[in-house]
Amino acid sequence: MRAAPEQLDVLSLGETMALLVAQEPGPLDQVQSFNKRLAGADSNVAIGLARLGFKVGWVSRVGADSFGRYVRQTIEAEGVDTSQVEVDPNRSTGFMLKSRSVDGSDPAIEYYRRGSAASQLGKAHLKLDYALKVRHLHTTGITPALSPAARELVAHAMMTLRGAGRSVSFDPNLRPSLWPDTATMRDTLNELARHADWVLPGHAEGQLLTGQSSPADIAAWYIDRGAKAVVVKMGVEGAYFRTASGEHGQVPGVPVPVVVDTVGAGDAFAVGIISARLEDLTWPQALRRANWIASRALQVIGDMEGLPTRAELTAQDIV
Repeated sequence: MRAAPEQLDVLSLGETMALLVAQEPGPLDQVQSFNKRLAGADSNVAIGLARLGFKVGWVSRVGADSFGRYVRQTIEAEGVDTSQVEVDPNRSTGFMLKSRSVDGSDPAIEYYRRGSAASQLGKAHLKLDYALKVRHLHTTGITPALSPAARELVAHAMMTLRGAGRSVSFDPNLRPSLWPDTATMRDTLNELARHADWVLPGHAEGQLLTGQSSPADIAAWYIDRGAKAVVVKMGVEGAYFRTASGEHGQVPGVPVPVVVDTVGAGDAFAVGIISARLEDLTWPQALRRANWIASRALQVIGDMEGLPTRAELTAQDIV
């Protein structure tokens, strides 16, 4: 393991699981062969930003097992700092199964993560001397669904770093199966969103969470509650943004010839937004970059395999 860097651009935190993805289409109980990959929204974003040259740290826990070693080694090999990843000798690393979709629909997913090492994340796992090295914190709505302690960690990190003048992004990234009910999920995630500078919901997510219909009204709802900017992902229609200063607009999506795998596209979008804003690009430029990176993610199997390097971004003349 490398020594922790003196300064970091971005910090993310949360669970990453081993992903067993079917090699052929069909019901999971009929599939005979799987490929091993990674699955974790927060680490997808960390890896995407590291590939673009940012210094990124990741806070998590894994089990003392082969899946845990695989997760940690793979993320570290991408250039992400894993010095804040704790190994739990008593709990296992979570994993999940994912079907192979051939028609562009969302794949079937089965989770095996209850009681995992990462579910025991809590406030004590955020070391302030480490966290305050960063310029930006990225969080999602998945980590707070893992346990009450993990929920405390996310709220603590968001309030601490925003209070210290760092920017904070929040992707609701809804996982209803991890919550006891929709009302708890909605209320918890909306409370967390109050502590974010940038809120990044999908259109359907925003409708469920806010009760508003249009992207403009969803964005205004979060702006009224303290967000500095809201970006609403709209699939093939692109994305809509609104800022607290009144700037707003819609940027069209990037055509995708064949959708191979929808999982991870939202994380790829977040990579585009965060990287562009940390480079002081405008919001329309940030949405254009985000749409392009998300379009790449849709065209490959795996949650983070389509995330581009800086050279690939430059070669496509993406600002």
